[in-house]
Amino acid sequence: MVSADTLYLTSLHWPPYSGSTLKNEGASIAITRAALAAVGHKVEVDFYPWSRAVRMASRVDSKYSGYLPEYAYPTEKFVFSKSMGSSPLGLVEQKRHPISWSEQSDLNQYNIGVVQGYVNTEQIDKMIAQGVQPVEVVASDIHNIKKVVSGRIDAAVIDAYVLRYLLAQPDMESVASRVQLNKRTLTEKELYIAFKNNEEGKKWRDLFNQGLAKIDVDKILKDNLVD
Repeated sequence: MVSADTLYLTSLHWPPYSGSTLKNEGASIAITRAALAAVGHKVEVDFYPWSRAVRMASRVDSKYSGYLPEYAYPTEKFVFSKSMGSSPLGLVEQKRHPISWSEQSDLNQYNIGVVQGYVNTEQIDKMIAQGVQPVEVVASDIHNIKKVVSGRIDAAVIDAYVLRYLLAQPDMESVASRVQLNKRTLTEKELYIAFKNNEEGKKWRDLFNQGLAKIDVDKILKDNLVD
């Protein structure tokens, strides 16, 4: 039996929000741990590639009650916690060839990179589904950055903090001088824990929400997102 006082979740390597090698396992995990501790409970997080993390959390027979961090989306399988902070979503581009747009439909003239299984903006995902947005799907944000540098794509959807973290890595020095975040933000996406849509999942969601109200989310985010 899973101990009643430990919440089991899955996550992915998505620094600085989540990752087994990060300080406090990343900002989102630090918030989760603090919120659960505030109501007398613990959390254990196992890290997988994104599609697998979601699949493991949705399996009826798994010990996991949910996964994080996630943007809200229409689903019958999961219920979402209250927001645990927001993710500024933008476009990484070449410094020498910045892209210009005012409406998201203007992006149709560019070949845009997205990560497999990630939710983008509602409009971008709709344009991709309709086949009007030229797109290339890759396995990770790092792939996208490198494709932008090499000119194989014009830009890629990425979280601003993720980009900053990745470009600060020692092996990315030559890349960092050649790319930047487009001056326009696509959207601010709230981050949540997706809990299984069952009695156990809803119990943990309510406990997490109670704990969330007792902690200083902004301070934890600042401590863990910014070097």
